[in-house]
Amino acid sequence: MHLWTHVLPPLAVALLALPAAWLSGGWLLLPTVALMGAVLAAVHHAEVVAHRVGEPLGTLVLALAVTVIEAALIVTMMLAGGGAEAELPRDTIFSAVMIICNGVVGLCLLAGGWRHHEQQFRIEGANAGLAALIALCTLTLVLPTFTTSSAGATYTASQLGFAAVASLVLWLVWVFVQTISHRDYFLPPGDVRDDPHAHAEPPGTRAAWLSFALLLVALVGVVGLAKQLSPAIESAVRAAGAPRAVIGIVIAMLVLLPETVAALRAALANRLQTSMNLAFGSALASIGLTIPVVAVASLWLGLPLTLGLGPKDLALLVLTFLVSAVTLASGRSHLMLGAVHLVIFAAFLFLALVP
Repeated sequence: MHLWTHVLPPLAVALLALPAAWLSGGWLLLPTVALMGAVLAAVHHAEVVAHRVGEPLGTLVLALAVTVIEAALIVTMMLAGGGAEAELPRDTIFSAVMIICNGVVGLCLLAGGWRHHEQQFRIEGANAGLAALIALCTLTLVLPTFTTSSAGATYTASQLGFAAVASLVLWLVWVFVQTISHRDYFLPPGDVRDDPHAHAEPPGTRAAWLSFALLLVALVGVVGLAKQLSPAIESAVRAAGAPRAVIGIVIAMLVLLPETVAALRAALANRLQTSMNLAFGSALASIGLTIPVVAVASLWLGLPLTLGLGPKDLALLVLTFLVSAVTLASGRSHLMLGAVHLVIFAAFLFLALVP
């Protein structure tokens, strides 16, 4: 194990204790470099843990760790902003879904298809993930726009409670299916004898636990530094005259960097199944865990919460799911499918800037 993977995670967390004035202006380069280092360290330690516990549990570790910290960050910002942050959970979750389903998946399909011409994955597992994701997004991001019991794109207390319970139940069933009842649906298809990653000597128990601890430290550093950089990002967005929603997109992209790098590396190594497991696991966890957490915070503390998407975002969400259904239909991928997803992702980014 490389020394830098031990040093960078605690260094990134240590920077969070410095006064904000020390990390402004020209000093912004320091937290930016530390953030990139923490991302790379997180990916390294996630791969160590994944190699110890095996697939698909290994990919679940990174997705779950990132989502728990992300949910904590959202609640913290809701408490600090009060009513001004009523749309923050919606914007963050929608951005995460679009980033993962179009940005991450598209990048993996394009890069993997370019290097390996054609790649395979298990249809059974991917379709199960897509079905669950469509249901979760509809319950949490679509239906609030059309319900009539409360004003605006909001849920009543009982409706919000139902959506939170349904989201958590669906996510728990997904984890059970992925790791216990139908684990083979999420294992690489075909012959993996040529995959050196699959046959490398797994790390010992002590090394795996150390990597798990350093993974959590690195992810705390990633999320904390992303929040620390958010004022500079917000100032840049205001100076450019861009909508406020762009801030949430930038922060979501920073938080999802570890999963993006891990998924891309797996695709380049011809392990597209691992990329798919990471992508759908991250998207499902972003909704299945975040919605219950913010729902409890909203109901318990009386914080306003707006979940329903507007017409433009609804159209992008429907387009994403239609294209994803086509992408997953055959269990084989090539770079054309990746290009389609990346174009949709580019449209999402462009229309966020020019709504």
